[in-house]
Amino acid sequence: MNVEELVRDSLRELAGEQTSARPGFADRVLAVRRRRRARRLASVAAATVAVVGVAVAVPLLDSGKNDVRPADVVQKSDVTAHPDQSPPRELISAGSTVLAAYYVPKVVKHSDDSAERVRDYWLPDHKTGRYVKTTKWSYVAVAPGLKIAAVLERNLPTSRIGLLDLDTGKIDRWILVDHKVAGVSFSRDGLKLVATTYGENPDELIKMEGSDGWDQKQPSSRTGFYVLDVVSGKGSWSEVKLDNDSNDPMGGFLNARQDFALSPDGRHVWAGNPMGDIGKQFYDLTGAEVAVPEDQKYLDWFVDAGQSPSGKFVAGSFAGKKWKTSSWVFDARTGKKTEVRGQQLLAWVGDTKLIAWDMAPNGKNEFHQRLVLVTLGSDKTVPLSGFRMGNDGDAGRWEPVFAER
Repeated sequence: MNVEELVRDSLRELAGEQTSARPGFADRVLAVRRRRRARRLASVAAATVAVVGVAVAVPLLDSGKNDVRPADVVQKSDVTAHPDQSPPRELISAGSTVLAAYYVPKVVKHSDDSAERVRDYWLPDHKTGRYVKTTKWSYVAVAPGLKIAAVLERNLPTSRIGLLDLDTGKIDRWILVDHKVAGVSFSRDGLKLVATTYGENPDELIKMEGSDGWDQKQPSSRTGFYVLDVVSGKGSWSEVKLDNDSNDPMGGFLNARQDFALSPDGRHVWAGNPMGDIGKQFYDLTGAEVAVPEDQKYLDWFVDAGQSPSGKFVAGSFAGKKWKTSSWVFDARTGKKTEVRGQQLLAWVGDTKLIAWDMAPNGKNEFHQRLVLVTLGSDKTVPLSGFRMGNDGDAGRWEPVFAER
């Protein structure tokens, strides 16, 4: 199947229920055809663009336009839940948002005073609809469309990024880099990949003198980021220097792993800054620090859901007022707050619903959580998974990875 057929089939499948893609969409997709060396990957990327461009149709965040989709895009029939499974064995989804993978972290001891935080991943098997364990990869990011994933090998940092075909389970192509990377994330449209570079393994752990537990190694060895074209593998590296102020005992503190990501409109790269006044820092695509964009100032770096598909809302942190476990959702422009059920907001489902971690009704253990679907303006939840046990940070607690299909 060539690119034109792949795009045409994807468009026909969704045309009856979605709006058309933005102008220039076909030109962007068909231009991929000229890149002969990456022909098969181009087909996958084109399919991703077709799904995202048609099903998501995200307007530019400074356009002032509202979401082009219906306000309530998730009906009961669009929810695939397994409230008896934790960790999940079968695919979980709500609308176009899918639990695209999950991982279970563990600490691997290397010596008496050194160890490493390692992730074992479970990836979807599209033929069976089940999650299958893999121990090949240290880090996995799933692209919109659930066709490909960016993967990093076990020994971090690494000099190559794998593009994994989720249908075959095989690497389509390796992207070689000059600066070693330890973290990857896709842009919202799936066309770009941000790779965070480090001088050392950011998941390395050490035992401080007098401590019985493991701590992250300091200072951070983060050096900068790549912005790469997924199809061609080409892009540029930007250095981002650390602020090491020896006169301030807290100056320059950064989590050992503090990865970069693209803003939803693709204009900036940003990362959390635990010691910063606003908790986040933004950069242009050359690595120069810039002011926080107006529609991103309410963004919390530790809240995974981020900005809604239309850009109208931003997921916030714990609220704890109307419900025992609740969070804020902000209007991205005005900052007006709306309370929504959920301890931790993980992923948007359209502009009115989110997937969140939440406790059981009348639950007493804040770490006894399950995935639920929540709705703005409602205290009702739809359970999606079973409860995960143990305290935060315990080995064996699974962590979700979401993507749009």
